[in-house]
Amino acid sequence: MIILHGKKLADILDELLDYYGGFEGLSRKIEIRCFCIDPSVKSSLRFLRTTPWAREKVENLYLYVLRQKAKQKS
Repeated sequence: MIILHGKKLADILDELLDYYGGFEGLSRKIEIRCFCIDPSVKSSLRFLRTTPWAREKVENLYLYVLRQKAKQKS
């Protein structure tokens, strides 16, 4: 089981940005305004820290990406 305990939101966002090739790719997976209009890591983190539903979407996508990476390895 994959647990997010101890994983920083900034690290999660960085990994997702790497996996999806930046904000453009990430915004295609999650339609959150902070990823679509004038995106930056700083503003996205500020928004995600204060908006539980958006943070949950990002965390769920991160778990999905981890599962996909694990499947590719096996």
